[in-house]
Amino acid sequence: MALGRDRQGNIFTSLDWPIIVIYLILMGLGWMSVCGASYEPDMGYNFLDLSTRSGLQIMWIASSILIAIVILFTDENLYDAFAYIFYLAFMVLLLITPFVAHEIKGSFSWIKIGPYSFQPAEFAKFPTALCLAKYISRYDFNIGHWRDLIATWLLVLLPMGLIIMQKETGCALVYLAFFIMLYREGMPGSILLAGISAIAYFVVGVRYADVPLFGIEGCSSGTFMVLWLIIIITLCMARVYTRRQSLPFWRMLGGGFAVSAVAVLVARVIFAFDVNWVMLCRCAALVVFLLYRAIGERTMRYFYIALFAVASVGFHYSCDKLMDDVLELHQQTRIRVLLGMEDDPRGAGYNVIQAKIAIGSGGLQGKGFLNGTQTKLKYVPEQATDFIFCTVGEEEGFAGCAAVLLLFLFFIIRLIVLAERQPDTMGRVYGYSVASIFLFHVFINVGMVLGLTPVIGIPLPFFSYGGSSLWGFTILLFIFLRMDAAHKRLRQQ
Repeated sequence: MALGRDRQGNIFTSLDWPIIVIYLILMGLGWMSVCGASYEPDMGYNFLDLSTRSGLQIMWIASSILIAIVILFTDENLYDAFAYIFYLAFMVLLLITPFVAHEIKGSFSWIKIGPYSFQPAEFAKFPTALCLAKYISRYDFNIGHWRDLIATWLLVLLPMGLIIMQKETGCALVYLAFFIMLYREGMPGSILLAGISAIAYFVVGVRYADVPLFGIEGCSSGTFMVLWLIIIITLCMARVYTRRQSLPFWRMLGGGFAVSAVAVLVARVIFAFDVNWVMLCRCAALVVFLLYRAIGERTMRYFYIALFAVASVGFHYSCDKLMDDVLELHQQTRIRVLLGMEDDPRGAGYNVIQAKIAIGSGGLQGKGFLNGTQTKLKYVPEQATDFIFCTVGEEEGFAGCAAVLLLFLFFIIRLIVLAERQPDTMGRVYGYSVASIFLFHVFINVGMVLGLTPVIGIPLPFFSYGGSSLWGFTILLFIFLRMDAAHKRLRQQ
């Protein structure tokens, strides 16, 4: 009993108070932003009325603080012992959600209990992080082995798939943040490179798909550029990962440019044909060369690089099917608007245009609390939730936006510092998972408000209105702070 009292008595001295102070400041600023985004002059200044969003947000904030206190007084060993059980329970909950949820704007991700609704996808992040941390902390775990690498991927991809079934693509994409943590834990950089390459192929291929190459009819500039990207990235991978100085890198690259130039010249001057067939032959020749090197030098890395090139070509030619058959019509429109392929000021581009106007109208110092005209006139849809950051820009100006982003920057950097000082693998992995999720949310949410990333509908931590996201972020954060406090006490003893 004396030990239990001692553990509880030291918990507050062992906490990382800079993180908690920033957490409270962000929630306070978030509440002010919700007040500004939901304020209606006809209703007066009754911000504590539970019939208003500002009043409900106060209730969510108070209950979040209560949840945080409960977590801090919970034995930290509970999260290690029940990590797999938490994960399994939430996977079952995500599985049944589409069948019991009510449809809200085409999504089946909200379960209604009485007058309130909650979104299981927001809460499933912490059990996923705990399960990954538990699995990776096994004494025989080696992320370099395909068995362990695939198992960790499946732990991440399972909740993503279940959330996509609920028509919540935005919430599902958040789970990609866990791959940042996996990279820290030793996931091969080639896998991260493959992911970045896929994004580049998609963006370039889709954006310039219908642009003729140098006016050659039937020859896509997008395909030409993507095939060249594949060749360059493949050659660089072969040079770096095999460390073979004998690889004729510059000769192959120069020869490829010469062949492409001749093909374009012939197609322009003599007779028109699709130059991309020449590029495909170049890719095929490169794959054959890599396979020849793999057999001749008995180096499997050449084989894997050749496989990457083949998969890259296949991925590029499947992008059209992905756009037309997999993505919803509104998602296709959002991507085309983001890439500048079409204008839709009254449709998919409306939110972003109005958000930019709101942020730009704030100037350097902003219009002041509750003085935002875009806010009062309700020009920005979802301004209290997904587009809450434009309220900060309009009312507090550039200075307020910069201050909020600096707070988030310090918050995330501090989480990384805490993760690095954890004495065990589980604490470090969970800490990096928390930091990665917050980084993803801030980057994507602010990016979509500024028109830099697609509008996928994810909340800004501690700012966006709603109990599910606020509770989810609080649980995610304070489990880590509880782990860190326990480890800090052990170091002090």
